[in-house]
Amino acid sequence: MARKGSTPASSTPATLQKAGSSSGQKSIAAFFSKTPTSASAVKLPERSSPRKASSRPNFSAPTSRPRLTPVPSSDVVGPEDDEDIKASPRFGYGLISPASADRDQTKPVEVVNGTGTPSRRVKSKKINYVESDSEGTDNDEIFKSRTAQRQPPAKRRKVSESADEDIYDQENDIDEDLDDFIAADDSEEDVRPTKRKRQNKSTTRKPSIDEEEEENEPDTEIAVALDDLPESSTATQWTFDPQNPQPLQQRSTNLPSKKPGTAGKKLKPHMTEPEKRYTWLEEIRDIDGNPKGHPDYDPRTIFIPPLAWSKFSPFEKQYWEIKQKFWDTIVFFKKGKFYELYENDATIGHQLFDLKLTDRVNMRMVGVPESSLDMWATQFVAKGFKIARVDQRETALGKEMRDREEKPGKGKGAKEEKVIRRELACVLTAGTLVEGAMLQNDMSTWCVAIKESVRDEKPAFGIAFVDTATGQFHVTEFVDDNDLTRFETFVAQTRPQELLLEKGALSIKTLRILKNNTGPTTIWNYLKPGREFWEGHITVKEIEASNYFAQEWPQVLEESKDKELLMSALGALVHYLRTLKIEESLVTMGKFEAYDPIKKATSLVLDGQTLINLEVFVNTFDGGADGTLFQLLDRCVTSFGKRLLKLWVCHPLLDTQKINARLDAIDALNADHKTRDRFTAEMQKMPDLERLISRVHAGTCKAQDFVRVLEGFEQIEYTFSLLKEGQSKSVDDQGVIGQLITSMPELHSRLKYWQKAFDREKGREAGILVPERGIEEDFDESQDYIESIHKELNDLLQIWRKELGSSAVCYRDNGKEIMQMEVPIKVTKKVPKDWNQMSATQAVKRYYFDDLKALVRKLQEAQETHSQIVKEVAGRFYARFDEHYEIWLAAVKLVAQLDCLISLAKASSSLGQPSCRPTFVDEKRSVMEFEELRHPCLLDKVDDFIPNDIKLGGDIANITLLTGANAAGKSTVLRMTCVAAIMAQVGCYVPCKSARLTPVDRIMSRLGAQDHIFAAQSTFFVELAETKKILTEASPRSLVILDELGRGTSSHDGVAVAQAVLHHLASHIGCLGYFATHYHSLSAEFDRHPEVVSKRMQIMVDDAERRVTFMYKVEDGVAEGSFGMHCAAMCGIAKSVVDRAEEAAHEWEHTSRISQKLKVKQEEDSNNQELPLGLLSDVASLLREESSMDHRGIDALLKSIEGL
Repeated sequence: MARKGSTPASSTPATLQKAGSSSGQKSIAAFFSKTPTSASAVKLPERSSPRKASSRPNFSAPTSRPRLTPVPSSDVVGPEDDEDIKASPRFGYGLISPASADRDQTKPVEVVNGTGTPSRRVKSKKINYVESDSEGTDNDEIFKSRTAQRQPPAKRRKVSESADEDIYDQENDIDEDLDDFIAADDSEEDVRPTKRKRQNKSTTRKPSIDEEEEENEPDTEIAVALDDLPESSTATQWTFDPQNPQPLQQRSTNLPSKKPGTAGKKLKPHMTEPEKRYTWLEEIRDIDGNPKGHPDYDPRTIFIPPLAWSKFSPFEKQYWEIKQKFWDTIVFFKKGKFYELYENDATIGHQLFDLKLTDRVNMRMVGVPESSLDMWATQFVAKGFKIARVDQRETALGKEMRDREEKPGKGKGAKEEKVIRRELACVLTAGTLVEGAMLQNDMSTWCVAIKESVRDEKPAFGIAFVDTATGQFHVTEFVDDNDLTRFETFVAQTRPQELLLEKGALSIKTLRILKNNTGPTTIWNYLKPGREFWEGHITVKEIEASNYFAQEWPQVLEESKDKELLMSALGALVHYLRTLKIEESLVTMGKFEAYDPIKKATSLVLDGQTLINLEVFVNTFDGGADGTLFQLLDRCVTSFGKRLLKLWVCHPLLDTQKINARLDAIDALNADHKTRDRFTAEMQKMPDLERLISRVHAGTCKAQDFVRVLEGFEQIEYTFSLLKEGQSKSVDDQGVIGQLITSMPELHSRLKYWQKAFDREKGREAGILVPERGIEEDFDESQDYIESIHKELNDLLQIWRKELGSSAVCYRDNGKEIMQMEVPIKVTKKVPKDWNQMSATQAVKRYYFDDLKALVRKLQEAQETHSQIVKEVAGRFYARFDEHYEIWLAAVKLVAQLDCLISLAKASSSLGQPSCRPTFVDEKRSVMEFEELRHPCLLDKVDDFIPNDIKLGGDIANITLLTGANAAGKSTVLRMTCVAAIMAQVGCYVPCKSARLTPVDRIMSRLGAQDHIFAAQSTFFVELAETKKILTEASPRSLVILDELGRGTSSHDGVAVAQAVLHHLASHIGCLGYFATHYHSLSAEFDRHPEVVSKRMQIMVDDAERRVTFMYKVEDGVAEGSFGMHCAAMCGIAKSVVDRAEEAAHEWEHTSRISQKLKVKQEEDSNNQELPLGLLSDVASLLREESSMDHRGIDALLKSIEGL
């Protein structure tokens, strides 16, 4: 049946003949599917007798559409293609987009008639680009291409079912719907638009059955079965009788039923569920046959039964061979100039990104242009998906050349050879991205493998992790405490983007830490023990067998061969990277370093909980970087400088000499802005060389990026030459800055070769590396051969210009049919008869003839060979550059260090006034003094921040007991003290008038209230667990802050815990710190303790209005109360509720034993004062024979007694 709003497109005679005439009817199926086009709802006229012939055939049938002659192409034609050539599809009009049924009608493309002559071009028509994909032609014969129709169907979907075509809808705005169209592929078979030309009446063609079934397919895609046709012919029913006009009647006999489930109904693959076409998808199993829910089920693979493989077309087989191993991965399959997703992947793309569904052989499909692959892949990765890219390894012409050399047999394997060779290029995940365009930021993205075990009843870990963008590996093995302090610190420092875990081998506590410190987009991979998560000795053997290291192993790995946990984690990482096709390029770089999450000997330790509580890298509000310390310090202009600065912040310096050297450099940079400004100006647009040189090493660098690498190092060489010239004038010529400038390796001689190695302009614009003459011999020979062919073509042109007597004769490319001989119309009579006309315009005609075709073919093959040589030349260039990898990397690291110092100098100068250089002292007793300190991270957000003096240790008590009303600013004081200490030891100025301190070896914090409900840990349990860690790890050089310890339990228990902890910190550990609390009785308990001093937050109270004015100033004394009722009233709680609460509070205070202790201090008779419980317990402990009290505790006890 003809489609609604269109005329039949089959090849029919110009005028209907008498009934039964064979010239007027080519196929009974085609005949019975004809229906009127404009009045389907009107009744059909009374039919004349089927046996009666019409003597006046005045009713003309629609003019037949000319047949498209197959265009010469580089596609392979195998022995099975003969029938396809005879019944080749005719293209007349663009196909309607599968996107929606209400799009505008597409306009016709040009049509070539049956003789190959071009017809007239329809002007100003919007066309639909059809990609026949000869670059990736796979010759699938599951479905034939549809026959074109004369008129574009109104609001109809028509999708090619051929495996060799990519059909998308061309919209007015291409950018709005990139997935809706297909651009012409230079390597595909050309569909040449031509102008209409009258067809010779004697030319007739009998359409094949395949064509008629396609072109006569009804609106609902229901095929009419021949068995359902009426027995008697109704051909004469089409005869028009002007003597007996009657209204049209609806023809119901020839219309197939549109009810669901009707026999013969043919639905598009994208309109059916995959399970209907692939029965093995109904009950999904992994590749080992395990169903979902099985303990060993692997969601990454899928089982395909052996019988199914025999039913696949070659293209389907090629696809499923890859997809069965990457079932949980979005596979982008290269077809011509497009990447396509099939089946479940297509459904995901359609649902998430509204990519339009269509068909490819027996599979549903969506497609995206090759040029926008990075953009679409990035979007899928951002949603948490893995991405696999399958590329074509040859063009159609290259395949034909290969087949000619290999001469494959015509046996069982011959059909397989009809598929373009494709293979898995790489797999991309959120934690293993290597392309700069896909990376979200400049920070490192870590993929982490974790091996856990138990040693001496303590948890032990082996960890290996890599930043795939730079190829930097880190490995470590350690025995942790029961609270997993080191492990939690590691996770907080790295915040892994992807995890590789041994299935069933991690403890609940480890999993809890990972879940609490990773984001929602983190990818969790559970590897099978042994087979995927290798044992340590297997890892050693695999690395040796793979010959990753040409000479010797990196020193870190050589020293770690006997560390079972470390090597096992590394084995899991190497295996995983191998499945992603990137392990060789990364491991062979040899960038392996040992990693220690807690560098006790050389750096200030910031454990994981402290990094979170102090908001060093991420804030606790939305998990972003706003308001963090790192954001304040990060003024780096290079990407690799930012990554190094993060390591500096993770591990602030502990050595006073190194801290002062860094501060000296900052003073020199701020004193002489010339060096700082010159470096910033020259390095502002520096590419990420650390990542790019790793891509050069891998051989996957783009030509444009390689040019950027060379220009980047030339810029470094130029910048440091300028800095060396001004070095003698610098005040820091012998300091850190001078050492960095003089340490820069000599780059000029190594860059000199690359100045003339290839044409940089072509590399930058065309994306190819064209070597200069004499650099690459095979390239020069290939180029000369191509030029000789061009000369032969030019000679041939001159000959025919002379023969035809016209200098206007020239060569013209038309699509992929290149070098056609273009002849003006006025001299076409002189054209030899054996020339084949290929295309024409009103002014010229274009031809091919044997000599020209032979030269063109010769040129195409030479260009194909040349393209392979170009790729090889690029690989040689990359390998040549990579020979000096160590030197390039050393230069990058020096630039990064200088960038970090300049960043700290800029951050220091941006603090405003007052700000100062911290002074570090080496005293036996720890000290920390900041005068008028402001919170560094709030300087840009608060204009009138109230500063406070911080004094801990030295001549006064080590610990400040801080009390105050709710929301009075206690937590802010605690946090800004710690942040100032970190800034000072990183090597930065501090926002205060003066700063004097001894280096802090560790900062520990207990802030906020949270529970771990899934770990069965209450709020109070979490408080005590964190407190236990502090009591265990803190030292006299540590800085400890505790905020409202004991509030997770009853008041009496909370006071008891708080008192005991404070006593232990002050008497036995001797650390510096703040203890903020609402338990005011503690001030009485520690009133005479030599290492505890009471301070409070200043406020102004209006009891009548129940309002509190916060002064945010620290002063001596103890807070009168927490003023909870005032805060409740200020928050808007009903007055009646607040009144009743205040009455209850007063009653409780009068009867409370805690309040009695507060009154004791106010009594004049000191004889009534009770001895502190901590003092009594220390005396009792000292009197025991097995007492373990150290000298520090004894000294504190003696001072307490003296105070009494």
